[in-house]
Amino acid sequence: MSAILGVFFHALGGYASGTFYIPFRRVKGWSWESAWIVGGIASWIIVPWVMGWITVSNPVGAITGADSATLGWTFLFGLLWGIGGLTFGLSMRYLGISLGMAVALGYCSAFGTLIPPLYEGRFDELLGTRSGLFTLAGVAVCLIGIAVCGRAGFMKENELDAEQQKATIAEFNLRKGIAVATVSGILSACFAFGLTAGKPIALLAVAGGTNPLFQNNAIYPVLLLGGFTTNFIWCMILNRRNRTFGDYTASKAPLRSNYFWAILAGTTWYFQFFFYGMGDTYLGDEFRFAGWTLHMAFIITFSTIWGLALHEWKGASKATYRVVYIGLGLIIFSTVLIGMGSQF
Repeated sequence: MSAILGVFFHALGGYASGTFYIPFRRVKGWSWESAWIVGGIASWIIVPWVMGWITVSNPVGAITGADSATLGWTFLFGLLWGIGGLTFGLSMRYLGISLGMAVALGYCSAFGTLIPPLYEGRFDELLGTRSGLFTLAGVAVCLIGIAVCGRAGFMKENELDAEQQKATIAEFNLRKGIAVATVSGILSACFAFGLTAGKPIALLAVAGGTNPLFQNNAIYPVLLLGGFTTNFIWCMILNRRNRTFGDYTASKAPLRSNYFWAILAGTTWYFQFFFYGMGDTYLGDEFRFAGWTLHMAFIITFSTIWGLALHEWKGASKATYRVVYIGLGLIIFSTVLIGMGSQF
């Protein structure tokens, strides 16, 4: 029953992540960077502290009680992950929801699985155990799935003229999108490192009376501050370069509506990791290794459903649809293989 609850909470987290970009589509008259940072202030600063105060007995005490090395590494991994988060937003911008998330999260799933054993010097164990071979097979299938999705993107690009592409995804650019999605997927895996580095903060929170189910909520204010820093600097650079500082007060834009939808997007984004932490706790030590891949699989699944519902592939041939379905299926199957490897 505990494992089933773990899967359920990971599904909720996947739904939140696969859905968060939808409200951004309702923002009108703003540049991308303005909408992104307004949503980011909600997701990386406001909501983590609000949920921290609600679910953690003394979040400030847990954070200030940790040593400087813990805080420094947690923040640093947040900075690196922030670059991945920034390019993740760009992936949606250039590729759309379904293809952008499939490519970025496919890389994220693969590198999030491979980097820990490489960092810990245990990669040879993957080659000599049944569990390791399943894991490597999953990574290989994942990368093949990414290539197939990329092929579907090229097929769509060749089938539709520029006007048709803009009608479904305003700034569709396959080559630029694949590039930023690759960077996003690799660096987004740093979030898991940030949680590991911030574990002493979570332990202090639990020792202070926090329900272990919410222990990760004590880490998020530090980890997400690193992500906010990266994104804030870049968005301010874009505001200056594009002369879009006026977006925040522009009378010609529907300000109240724009702030609402951007903040809703950021709040929705945060809850992916709120439920991720709960899912991880319920999976327990035996199945926790499968949590990251479950999270990725659910995000890809829900984002694909949204992409189809929003007609992002409208006008593509049946052959292109078949290719994208095969690619998405391979990515989801890869997470199953990796999850199976954790049970041997």
